Amino acid sequence: MKFAVVGDPVDHSRSPAIHNAGFSELGVDAVYHHLLVAHNAFDTVVSQLRDGQLNGVNVTMPHKKNAYAAVDIRTDRALATGAVNTITVDDGQLVGDNTDVAGVRYSLAKPHMATSAPVLILGAGGAAAAAVVATTDRVQYGSARTLAAVESVAARIDSELHTVAWGEGVAGAILINATPLGMHGEDLPTGIIESSSGFVDMTYGSDRSPAMGRAFNASIPAVDGTEMLLGQALEAFTRFTGHPAPERAMRAALAG
Repeated sequence: MKFAVVGDPVDHSRSPAIHNAGFSELGVDAVYHHLLVAHNAFDTVVSQLRDGQLNGVNVTMPHKKNAYAAVDIRTDRALATGAVNTITVDDGQLVGDNTDVAGVRYSLAKPHMATSAPVLILGAGGAAAAAVVATTDRVQYGSARTLAAVESVAARIDSELHTVAWGEGVAGAILINATPLGMHGEDLPTGIIESSSGFVDMTYGSDRSPAMGRAFNASIPAVDGTEMLLGQALEAFTRFTGHPAPERAMRAALAG
């Protein structure tokens, strides 16, 4: 079997290392690689899935909307978020799912994250929608530079999401950064982390983001996007193979 992570850029992704470690641990005859695809060329991925060159893909920026439009069947999570980040093939049909939802829940399940605290979700794109779907059991606040975009996400998911002006915090809430801020050294607004009870950063890069550094300095429980990446990968692995994901081996590959 052949799988890939599709994006532009994509070489930075740790997904191949994580999934290949899982295949090796379970003795699954499969390989997973990077696949660089320009923003206007996602149809080439669809063709490879339909003709059997690929058995499944994970999808990253800028293709999650393209993936949503391309699949034949969408899971409830995909429908709710309006984005697809995992595609499998079932009896010739392309099935789109959003395993980012599982990634958010995995991150929030880390030790010292308050299980009943409200959440403040930054952003209004597919990642933010995944965070909203993942936290419907909590009081939810949303913030973006355009509040109408936050309201649109809430309406699509039918969430009682309370809007907060960009740059304002919510005391005691777990802050979830579902924006790209931090991937290239950008920081979040002043004070927004320090007023929180926890911090989940959905982004990750080669260096710790300024926001993660601020959370650490303020002794606020925090997890970066590598936990998000692992959580969604565990879910995707099971969809790809039908086997429970070997978490320990996949985590070791992520760290290595």
